Amino acid sequence: MGANRQASAASQEPAPSIFSEVDDEAELTKLHPNYKLLMRIGAVILGFVILVVGLAVDGALQAEEVPMPIPFGVITGLATLLALFIIIRIPLARYNARGYQISRDRLRVVRGIMWRSDTIVPFGRIQHIDVDQGPIERALGLATLTLHTAGSHNASVSLPGLGHDLAVQMREEIRAHIKRESM
Repeated sequence: MGANRQASAASQEPAPSIFSEVDDEAELTKLHPNYKLLMRIGAVILGFVILVVGLAVDGALQAEEVPMPIPFGVITGLATLLALFIIIRIPLARYNARGYQISRDRLRVVRGIMWRSDTIVPFGRIQHIDVDQGPIERALGLATLTLHTAGSHNASVSLPGLGHDLAVQMREEIRAHIKRESM
């Protein structure tokens, strides 16, 4: 009988919550590791465009019959170096510069390498919540949580790079919190 009581007590324990008691100085929660891959895919596409433009400019300069002080391949070489920098370094730096904190009454989203953005969204101002996935995000198991708030400044705040299950769980727990507070 004691074992039955323990089993029923254990089954009635609430599921672990995404909410925590955090302060603004606490460490941010990192995004899903697949988000680095998603950003790297975007960087490869941008790097490819830069390389194609470099080749086109180099070819256009050589098509002109005017002697140029820049030898053939210099612009392509610079475009290649820029593309490699963008592909290798930028996604990792952007991933490390992003994070979030969620507490019982607000969500804090931090992002930006050069221009830092630290946005705090009180749950009481949220109008509705979206969980979005593009085709690449869906393949990587990622989603973007978007909070639409009352007001005009930062009327919607997006948190990309979450695991899909976590984004859905966050949406449902925030909705439940808002519902409890409005009663």
